[in-house]
Amino acid sequence: MSIKIEMLRCFATVARRGKLSEAADQLGRTPSAVSMMLKQLENHLGEPLFETDRKNKLSALGEFVLEQAEHELRQFDSTVQAIEGFASARQGHVRIAAVPSVAGSILPQAILSYTKDFPDVKIELRDMDSASVLRELARERVDIGLATVGQYGANLYRQNLISDAFGLVCPKAHPLALAQARSGVPLSWQDITPHRFIANELSAQISAPQSQELHEASLLKIHNMTSILAMVRAGLGVTLLPEMTADLAESSGLAFCPLADITARRQIHLLRKSDTPASPAARELERKIIPTVADLTPPIPAPISHQMQVL
Repeated sequence: MSIKIEMLRCFATVARRGKLSEAADQLGRTPSAVSMMLKQLENHLGEPLFETDRKNKLSALGEFVLEQAEHELRQFDSTVQAIEGFASARQGHVRIAAVPSVAGSILPQAILSYTKDFPDVKIELRDMDSASVLRELARERVDIGLATVGQYGANLYRQNLISDAFGLVCPKAHPLALAQARSGVPLSWQDITPHRFIANELSAQISAPQSQELHEASLLKIHNMTSILAMVRAGLGVTLLPEMTADLAESSGLAFCPLADITARRQIHLLRKSDTPASPAARELERKIIPTVADLTPPIPAPISHQMQVL
């Protein structure tokens, strides 16, 4: 016979209560069932745990078993509580990596809603470019990614989340910004071509041939959003950025001008490893992100897909 956790709990309760009947009431068992379990434990150990039948004084073995049993019971109960909390999403640790525009616009409201329902879950958020998000997912350093997949993203589950249009970002006093403000007409590629262009990883995703020509001819490419805006503000050129960055650009004293080419759009995906089951806590956060996007943004051309795809 092996010693079971129920035996240790039964013995510890009797030892602390000092009476078989009181211990039976606390355990929700009959006194005879408790007495039988104690007898099984003593038979297995080969020595009595109590000095008398009254169960109010422990033997030397009983003192040692009680110390070990209470330690084991605390560990067992803590483990069960952690497992049940994790399974119900009440506890856990969710790691998110997102492109800055999403981290600053969508996630604050989603996380606020989430923490109201699951206040004990730890959340770690890092903002980075799409390529870095994909690398972190591949290395299993994050649970959820919010980024543009493009042609990369092997072994990833993806769900279309939001699409936003690209626009020209330039100083408010720039001729293009002034002309667009006067006319109200979106800018064409022909309008942009004569001006010095600052390339970035986001705009490089635009497939239009005119956009590709701008990038090939560009002598300056910037990767960091803060640096991109600083360079434009300094008058080193104009650039193309998604509409979700418009508030950030305008707060930096820049103008965001819409493009006539309506195909120049960025697609943001909700991502995670397709071969690794998401934790309950992570799944619940995903469920908060999706309706938050619907509440904060207008309808998007690309429908939300719930199919799992290996890219």
